[in-house]
Amino acid sequence: MSNSTQSEIGSLVISISSRALFNLDQSHRVFQEQGLDAYQEYQIAREDEPLEQGVAFVLVQKLLHLNNLLDESPVEVILLSRNSADTGLRIFNSIQHYDLDITRAAFSGGDSPYRYISAFNSHLFLSTDGVDVSQALELGVAAATILPSKKPNAHHESLKIAFDGDAVLFSDESERVFKSRGLEAFAESEREAANEPLSGGPFKPFLAVLQKIQSAFPAGHAPIRTCLITARAAPAHERVVKTLRAWNIRIDESLFLGGLDKGQFLQAFDADVFFDDQKGHCESARNHVTTGHVPHGISNK
Repeated sequence: MSNSTQSEIGSLVISISSRALFNLDQSHRVFQEQGLDAYQEYQIAREDEPLEQGVAFVLVQKLLHLNNLLDESPVEVILLSRNSADTGLRIFNSIQHYDLDITRAAFSGGDSPYRYISAFNSHLFLSTDGVDVSQALELGVAAATILPSKKPNAHHESLKIAFDGDAVLFSDESERVFKSRGLEAFAESEREAANEPLSGGPFKPFLAVLQKIQSAFPAGHAPIRTCLITARAAPAHERVVKTLRAWNIRIDESLFLGGLDKGQFLQAFDADVFFDDQKGHCESARNHVTTGHVPHGISNK
């Protein structure tokens, strides 16, 4: 346990939709097929029946567990839901059933709850709704559409988070060169700009706060491990290394794959979640780990 104070560590605020935290597929089907009144009756009649865990449940559980390992509680999870408070009672009862330390919530009664993300000072928003995620990114908040994985969640106790580079941790400025002028022009551009740090992408602030929490633990004993998994290869790796150095941000592991499929490497890293901007990469990755699509940058235009 560390003696660091929360002001030294900084707080990490995660906003999550109810459908990412819990499996609401059955009740959502009732809403789609029978309408709002039937949905309300369905949820109220079952409000004492705990919901099954959703695709991001284990990730949230591990994030909250960090509070048990530190003198302060740097991680807060906020629930955002399109439910009303009335139909949302089952969700809060499920939170209590699983002993999750989540006390703040916004129930928006059918409207999108994304507008409350900034009000809660969120660093990250996770949802199964791509529209809400895109709106959160426009607010300047790291956000991802969580895709269900075809593999079970990682069972190690540590929290392992993997990131793509361009358009996720970094801006998409280099990716734009690749898309418009090809691989050779991209490699040449990166060689010439090797000493010019890339601009930050939407997940840079989230990674920075995550590293502050890491630093509250003794060196080599942090229960958080981060990994950069990028399609870049030499010589385009140099700019990435120097950018992270300029930001004073450390990544535990960095994989420069030169276009190799990321799935097997994510499985080897045993990630709890992987964030990538490209849908094709996400579809491949979800065969191995829980994956968050970040609809940001030139690849999503």
